[in-house]
Amino acid sequence: MESTLFTNVRVLEGPVHAPPYLGSVLVEGNRIKRVTRSGGSVSSGGAATVIDAAGATLMPGLCEAHTHFSWNDAATLAGIQTMPLEEHVLWCAKVAKRYLEAGFTSCVGAACAKPRLDVVIRNAIASGQIPGPRYLAASQEITVPGGLGDETLPHLPFPEFSFGVNVNSADEMRKAVRMFLKYGVDSIKLNLSGDNFTPDSPADTTWMSDAEVAAAMDEVRVRGKRGSAHARSAASVKQALRHGIDVIYHASFSDEETLDMLEAAKSRVFVAPGIAILYAMLHEAEPYGITHQKAVQMGYQVEWDAAVESLRAMHKRGIRILFGGDYGFAMTPHCQNARDLEFFVKYLGFTPAEAVRCATVYGGEIMMRGHELGQVKEGYLADLLLVDGDPLANIAILRDPKRILAVMKDGKFVKSPAIEAEREMRWAA
Repeated sequence: MESTLFTNVRVLEGPVHAPPYLGSVLVEGNRIKRVTRSGGSVSSGGAATVIDAAGATLMPGLCEAHTHFSWNDAATLAGIQTMPLEEHVLWCAKVAKRYLEAGFTSCVGAACAKPRLDVVIRNAIASGQIPGPRYLAASQEITVPGGLGDETLPHLPFPEFSFGVNVNSADEMRKAVRMFLKYGVDSIKLNLSGDNFTPDSPADTTWMSDAEVAAAMDEVRVRGKRGSAHARSAASVKQALRHGIDVIYHASFSDEETLDMLEAAKSRVFVAPGIAILYAMLHEAEPYGITHQKAVQMGYQVEWDAAVESLRAMHKRGIRILFGGDYGFAMTPHCQNARDLEFFVKYLGFTPAEAVRCATVYGGEIMMRGHELGQVKEGYLADLLLVDGDPLANIAILRDPKRILAVMKDGKFVKSPAIEAEREMRWAA
């Protein structure tokens, strides 16, 4: 059994109540065998690779809770959907590898651009065909005519060229959900609200009927799977909660009733807001034809202000807010996802330790493996990051590739620690 002993590491376990400490961590096989504070004796009991980390931080691997591997850094939904299938599979495989090397050892799919893309990539990762994070596969977005994701045109009788799958009744919803469940997805994604990205269906609107949502969740429960929702409006968040949807994306507009409902369901519900796309549309989208003035006209300033207020209130109520989301557009390119943690601290009132918990402890929970993922803890799976510096002093280092010294998934390095004289890092068998 392969063993790795990290010595002279600053251990950041993950939970907020556990301050970092200098110590050693022994990995045997794919699990953490022993965690020892400095001064305590630690031995592998056999041959081991020993890594003197020279005070670098050892922490749990990150979990991205709102992942779109198949978003191809295009500026429009059509630009994503029209990528040919063969190239799209290769794109997803490449992006999965990049995420893993950037420190994302787990990812939750939040919708894919073609029916089986997420399932194929998840299976290829699990079987060892391609490198990538632990992955939960999503369906395409399911929407209604005129809603977010409906890209059909009246002169083209090809519904498959829509970004999302259109349904027009509860029966059509059942048919679509059953199709995706047959393909083997882990979650069904419903577009309950609009989005300012598509001005004809803005973010504060709600489009899907209760009968359609109920039909979807009936099928989801039969198969023991999970429902997720694009829900920016208060009405859509409440609709998601009424129907037992566990993963809510965005939740920008939340009145007191919405906050009360979220708090009542906080033991089962996760919110992944993806606020970076709002910031980017307001301040960084001009190269793609959206000036700040246009973004304001589209409603992004109103939504940003509402989202900051809503999410600050959720945080105070103890609702689990996770980082990541809507990376893979031109204005929010892949692998800058940890930027959300900086926004959590700067705008939402999180401490750096609370932000790290969102990406680690809560990550294990949303992956449905909170008993073995998301913490540096004896018996847990060895998904670990070795980071040059202290994320609690500067959370931004988590999106600097040069500061991610090593990435371990399942007890094996996917990014090995380099021998760097300036850090006096030494490793030897």
